[in-house]
Amino acid sequence: MSLAIVQSRAEQGISVQEVSVEVHLTGGLPRFSIVGLPEAAVRESRDRVRSALINSNFDFPRKKITVNLAPADLPKEGGRYDLPIAIGILAAAGVIPQTSLSDKVFIGELALTGALRKTRGALVTGLSLRSRGLQLCLPLDSAQEASMVPGLELLPANHLLDVIAGLTGQSAFEPITAPAMVSSQISKNMNDVKGQSFAKLALTIAAAGGHNALLYGPPGTGKSMLAERFAGILPNLSIEQALEAAAVASVSNDGVDTNLWLKRPYRSPHHSASAVSIVGGGARALPGEISLAHNGVLFLDEFPEFDKKVLENLREPLESGQVSIARAAYRTTYPADFMLIAAMNPCNCGYLGDISNPSRCRCTPDQIARYRAKLSGPLLDRIDMHIEVPRVPQKVLSAPSPQNEPGSEQIRGQVEAVQALQIERQGVLNSKLTVKQIDQVCALDKASQQLIDRAMNQLGLSARAYHRILKLARSIADLQHSECISELHLGQAIQLRSLDRQ
Repeated sequence: MSLAIVQSRAEQGISVQEVSVEVHLTGGLPRFSIVGLPEAAVRESRDRVRSALINSNFDFPRKKITVNLAPADLPKEGGRYDLPIAIGILAAAGVIPQTSLSDKVFIGELALTGALRKTRGALVTGLSLRSRGLQLCLPLDSAQEASMVPGLELLPANHLLDVIAGLTGQSAFEPITAPAMVSSQISKNMNDVKGQSFAKLALTIAAAGGHNALLYGPPGTGKSMLAERFAGILPNLSIEQALEAAAVASVSNDGVDTNLWLKRPYRSPHHSASAVSIVGGGARALPGEISLAHNGVLFLDEFPEFDKKVLENLREPLESGQVSIARAAYRTTYPADFMLIAAMNPCNCGYLGDISNPSRCRCTPDQIARYRAKLSGPLLDRIDMHIEVPRVPQKVLSAPSPQNEPGSEQIRGQVEAVQALQIERQGVLNSKLTVKQIDQVCALDKASQQLIDRAMNQLGLSARAYHRILKLARSIADLQHSECISELHLGQAIQLRSLDRQ
């Protein structure tokens, strides 16, 4: 008999590959074989399935058992095949009516006792089934994750015997309640950061238009504090955006936290992270930090201290919003539409331009140039905003926070309104504008055109930087409720690319 399941392999990203499990019982010497490119964990399912059936008081067929996993050219890995193989054997032996399996999909790993264990990728599998009218039978520990998919009928169970009882009508499957859709709570407020009014305004512009930003300044000026609070001023995820982000986490080693599934992803890897951990890859082609930050924020502190190869690997995802990992046997594409917030010191010692002690920095111009050369021109070109974060005077730090200082909730409300305006006007945020859309919504008057022409000539800006300045100016104009981009808006946008001037 043939039993269809869905394989949520890591290399398939948030898509899935359907796998058919064919079980045949024939005469001859007793033998249990699995074909169809099974990896070690799949080959070992023979022992798990045999023990689970025997410990569940079923007679294991004393025949030649052949399990074919199709398509044959797709490598199979993981323990998710245990349950469908066991169900296939019981159905082929006549224990379960085959008619009860026609509208069902099975995934799940079996313990030797027959208990069902949690399976990675349950959410991805559920997403592929929601429009097909199929029921998903899976371990109870994975059902909470799969229940996030609206309209999906689940058949959760704790044990193989519970599955058999549900399929034969002896008892009902365990009920499952979908996690509550609670808006994310702000734990770190933007008004915790004293001073830095310019940096807060710049990050508000970045959030409103979906722009990447680089914060630079001496140590201890609040760069990390600002970045940690940036996700709190972004609007709540929509259901579809949350499902996209959760689907990537579902196939990773981290899994999905169903209590925080509406919260914006925030990833902050250490600067010693490898290229594989940032971009994704490895033997199973798991998603990296840029994909786990999909629809959220990726914060890279000590930006120049990352390996240069790691930083250069960010260039394509910053443009395309996805990352493709090529291997000899397959090609993996993961979503990677994240907002990059990076932080760095202005020089090796970190104190260049420190107003509290201008003579503290002894770095030579060559040392400063070498330090900044760790960030290539093409990478800086893809970062919309270069925000200086100077040291805050002591009297500002010791004074109580102003009562009228806007907090993250107020800034988020402002950002939500501006983003809604952009979606209504052009269907995407300003950072995603195409060249054709830029011509439509970023038209300049004569004075503004002359200003950006001078900037292009004097600063040697690229065509990419030209378009990013226009997009940034559009976001500034939107925040100020202006229908047109003025010379002032354009000047502010050019000012926010301060490293281009250096």
